[in-house]
Amino acid sequence: MKKTYITACLLLACVTAGYAQSFNNLPVNTQKPPLHGRHWMAITGKPLAATAGAMIFTKGGNAVDASCAMLAATCTMWDVLSWGGETQALIYHPKLKKVIAINALGVAPTGATADFFKNKGMKYPPEYGPLAAVTPGTPGGLLTMLAEYGTMSLKDVLAPAMQMAEGYPIEAQTANQIERNKALIKQWPYSKKVFLPHLGENREAPNGGEVFVQKDLLATLKKMVETEQQALKKGKSRKEAIYAAYDRFYKGDIAKEFVRGCQEQGGLITEQDLAQWRVKIEEPLMTTYRGIEVYKLQAWTQGPAMLQTLNILENFDLKGMGYNSTRYVHTLYQAMNLAFADRDFYYGDPAFAPEEPIKGLLSKEYAKERSKLINPERNDPKAAPGDPYPFENKQNPYQSLLQKWGNLQSNRLHTPGNPLLDEKFAEQFQAGTTSIEAADKEGWVVSVTPSGGWVPACIAGNTGVGMSQRMQSFVLDEKENPFNVVEPGKRPRVTLTPSMALKDGKPYLSFAKQAGDEQDQLLIQFFLNMVEFNMTVQEACEAPSFKTLQMYASFGDHEKVPGGLILNSAMPTWVRKDLGQMGYKLSYQDRTSGPINAIWFDWLHGTFWGGSSNHGEDYGIGW
Repeated sequence: MKKTYITACLLLACVTAGYAQSFNNLPVNTQKPPLHGRHWMAITGKPLAATAGAMIFTKGGNAVDASCAMLAATCTMWDVLSWGGETQALIYHPKLKKVIAINALGVAPTGATADFFKNKGMKYPPEYGPLAAVTPGTPGGLLTMLAEYGTMSLKDVLAPAMQMAEGYPIEAQTANQIERNKALIKQWPYSKKVFLPHLGENREAPNGGEVFVQKDLLATLKKMVETEQQALKKGKSRKEAIYAAYDRFYKGDIAKEFVRGCQEQGGLITEQDLAQWRVKIEEPLMTTYRGIEVYKLQAWTQGPAMLQTLNILENFDLKGMGYNSTRYVHTLYQAMNLAFADRDFYYGDPAFAPEEPIKGLLSKEYAKERSKLINPERNDPKAAPGDPYPFENKQNPYQSLLQKWGNLQSNRLHTPGNPLLDEKFAEQFQAGTTSIEAADKEGWVVSVTPSGGWVPACIAGNTGVGMSQRMQSFVLDEKENPFNVVEPGKRPRVTLTPSMALKDGKPYLSFAKQAGDEQDQLLIQFFLNMVEFNMTVQEACEAPSFKTLQMYASFGDHEKVPGGLILNSAMPTWVRKDLGQMGYKLSYQDRTSGPINAIWFDWLHGTFWGGSSNHGEDYGIGW
C-alpha cells in the first residue's frame, strides 16, 4: 500500500511571517496540538495502533513492549506493511546509555540472481507479486526486540493485534486502497480470499468502517503464542519462550505453509531460506551536528545519507540564510543531492563484498570537500558520487564505473502541467512505510520504520501473511551500484530509516517518517527546524518542507528527475521565481511535511513532547 495524502485544502503558515514568531521562542498555532507526557509516549501511523501501545503501557510495559504492540497492530491493519515485511529500529538502552540498532530486513531467496531477472526481460526485480518478496523480517524483528529488551510476554503484547485479527472496523484509507488494487489482488488466490469479502459485487473490498476479519492471520498469531505458553509451562524463561515462537515461525509449521504458498504462486523462497535467516543486533552509525549526536542504521539503509548531508551542511550558516529562503532551499538541496548520489552508488549490504567505504563517506574531511562542489548560483543536474576512498587511505576500485555513472540520467522529461508528480512516479517515489515512536520514564526510547507487504500484497498460503515487495530495491547492473546487485542471502539497500539524536549524553530526539525515498530528506529538514530555527517538535512536524527528485527512486523503474524540486504550495512567489532562474524544475504540493512522528525530551521539566504531522492518519497518545 502506498500511503495516500489527504487532499483537503490546507492553509499553511506563511514562510516569512507565520514561523517568524517561533524563531523568537514564541509559539505559533499548529493544526494539531503537541502531545505531552510524563510517564510514557506512544506514536504511530494509525490511531488504533497508538491505542495498542497505550494499552501495553497501562499494563506496566516499557517502551519496547509498547513498540512491539504497535508494530503488531500496524501489521494487522495493513498500514503500509504486513507481517511479512521488514522492520528496522533504533533503541536507546538507558542502563547501557547507548543506542542499539535492529536489522530485521529480509534477504533475497535462493535463485534470486541478476541473471534470473534479466532472463525474464526485467530491468529491475518486480514491484509486486511473489517474485518481489525477500524473506519476512518483521516477525523476527518484533520477537527479538521483545525477547532482548522488553519485559512482557508475547501473549500480552500480541493481544491487541489478535483482537484486531478477529475483526476490527477497517479505516477508509486502507479499504479504498484495496478496492483500487483489486485487479492485482485477484491474481493471487490467498490475497483474494482475505481482501475481497464482497467478490462479484460492484465494490469487492470492505467498506470503510466495516468489520474486517483475518482468520488465517489470527491462527498464525495463536500458534506463536501457544508455542510461547507451552515453553513457559516447561520451565523456559521469558526470553527462551519468545524465541521458541520465533523458531515456529521460521522453522516450524508456519514456515512450511508460508513457503508452500509462496512457491505455489511462483515465488522463490525456500524453507532453508527462512531457517537460515537471522535478525542482526548491530552498532548504529553516528555523526555530530553542532554538538548533537545523530544516529542512523548502517549502509543497508539510506540512513547514512542524512549523516553525510549534515556533515556537509556544517560548513554553511543555515540559520543566517533564513528558514526556507532561496539560499537555504538551494544549499540544502545541493547538499542532499551530493549525499544521495553517494547513496545511489556506494550503499549496500555490509555482510557482502565489496565492503562499503562508510568511514570515508562519513568523514568530516570528505564532507568539506563535497561542500566545495556546491555552486551558490545554479543547480547542478549532474551531481555525481564522489570518491571517499582516499579518506580511508585506499584507492577506489570502481573509478571506471564512476566515470560511466553520469550516463545513467533519467529520461523523464519536464513539460508544463506538473508532470513530475504523475501518479505512477509519485507512488514509486513515496512508496510504503509507517513509523513508530515510543519512550518511557525509565529511559527506554524506540524509533522504528517497519514496511513491506503493503496492499496490494501477495499473501503466502493460509498464513494470512502478506509477502514483502522489497526485492525491487536491488539493482541488476553493477554500473548503477556495485554494492547492491541482487544475490541470494543478500539484503537490499532500503529506504527505511529510523532516527535518534542525543545531546549532552541524553536522548534529545526520536523521529521517523513514512514514504520511501522522501524519508531522510524530510527528516533532515525536521531536524534542522528544531536545531537551527528553534521550532517546537509539533511546529517542526508541520512546517512546510521541500523535496528533491534528483536521486534514483528505490522502487519501480528507479527513475530520477535532475533538477526536480517539489515546493510547498505556500512558498512565496519570489522564492519560486528565484529557484526557477537557478535551473530548478518546479512542482507543488499542499502537503510536504511528512508525515513525521517524533518525541522531544524536555530534560528541564522531566517530560516528553510528542509531535505528529498534520496530514495522514498518524496519531499519538501520552501520559
